[in-house]
Amino acid sequence: MSATQNSRVKPQNNLMIIAVMLSGTFIAVLNQTVISPALPSIMRDLHITASDGQWLTTAFMLVNGIMIPITAFLINRFTTRQLFIMSMLLFASGTTAAAVASNFSILLVGRVLQAMGAGILMPLIQTVFLLIFPKDKRGTAMGMVGIIMAFAPALGPTLAGWVVDTWGWNAIFSIIAPIAFIDIIFAFIFLRNVGETGKPSLDILSVILSTLGFGGLLYGFSIAGTAGWASPTTLITLIVGVIALIWFVRRQSSLKEPLLELKVFRISIFTYSTILSMIVSASLIAGGIIMPIYLQSVLQYTAMQTGFLMMPGAIMTGVLSPIVGMLFDKYGPRGLSVIGLGILTVGTAFFLFFDENTQFFTIMFVYTFRMFGMSLAMMPVGTWGINALDNRLIAHGNAANNTMRQVAGSIGTALLITIMTIATDAKTSEGFIPSTLFGMHVTFGCATALCFCAWILAVAVVKDDEAAKIRRQKRAACKDCYIE
Repeated sequence: MSATQNSRVKPQNNLMIIAVMLSGTFIAVLNQTVISPALPSIMRDLHITASDGQWLTTAFMLVNGIMIPITAFLINRFTTRQLFIMSMLLFASGTTAAAVASNFSILLVGRVLQAMGAGILMPLIQTVFLLIFPKDKRGTAMGMVGIIMAFAPALGPTLAGWVVDTWGWNAIFSIIAPIAFIDIIFAFIFLRNVGETGKPSLDILSVILSTLGFGGLLYGFSIAGTAGWASPTTLITLIVGVIALIWFVRRQSSLKEPLLELKVFRISIFTYSTILSMIVSASLIAGGIIMPIYLQSVLQYTAMQTGFLMMPGAIMTGVLSPIVGMLFDKYGPRGLSVIGLGILTVGTAFFLFFDENTQFFTIMFVYTFRMFGMSLAMMPVGTWGINALDNRLIAHGNAANNTMRQVAGSIGTALLITIMTIATDAKTSEGFIPSTLFGMHVTFGCATALCFCAWILAVAVVKDDEAAKIRRQKRAACKDCYIE
């Protein structure tokens, strides 16, 4: 027996749904980036090693990645209110535990609870926004989500650094926790249900295989760049992950109610969209990981200076997200994605010419230019793929796309760090700065090649939807069409 939610909500209710869910998801995404600046202080206060401290980030990433494939089942099983409030309660409970943590174990448990909540929130908000907006307004919807994905990571490290220096690392979580509980109260009052729920059965073996498969790949690739590809831990983890993932895929095809509906990949547009998203996610790792190494090791910038240099690009991405969304609704994905990936490719190539004498504002301009290209490309490509799916498959499509992007990010991290290490070691005899610069140049060369491949693929496969253009024209005079 299917339980129907209120899928055709009024415009004023739309605004409250958007406000409540954006607020909760914003602080969850913000929380992902606050640990790095606080890690030295946490290590000192809790008397832990750097490898122990790194688990605060690794565990969050793993649990977050494991939860995402399960969200399709959760979204189909629970109402919007139930799932959002449950996720926020998990996140708020973890944040509270972290705020009062007096030892490493409690802090780690808190981070795991946070990751469980955060792993559900992003796919949930994407699915809800796609359902409350018609297809010809989905670019605008995803533009709102893009604000979260850009602003929160930009503010996180800088805000956390200031809070840690002023009040200590516990204060970070003490500030976030009450905001999370206030959002839960607003959710109880204002949040309305969107879409339809049913009573899908949960296949426990699929959950186990998904956890071992995606968790094994994420962890294996995350340590490969540092522990080495020949490390027993790396090899065993990756082998277990691959075997479990193959078993998981085969099992989904035989289940009447799969945990993750992989038939979405039979739709070519969605498959192309996911491949493009994966390539861009992998190539962007060069900017997120390799560039700080260059800034701090070669140019001797502080972590705060590095954060300020990268912040304009992230802020610009947040500002552009809703604009790009409206452009997508008006013109379609092709022009935006081709131009965006072209800019991203050129911006990445500029790093091949940076050295120890490159000026601060030159690097800032190029990095911001690169992020401008990413802003034009990422959201249109993702929304183009999701628009090819029926409403009943949107939750599965979001879960699949987000999971594959996380895996691509982990693979990109491992490969690019390995490439940089090999290239740097090859020039060690020339000194630290020349060898590090050579490693950076080779790595950004590979990232440029990835971006160029994505551009070629976009030129070949991304097309504007003629039917959508006709539909937009017909809907132009219809002010009350909020759900297709």
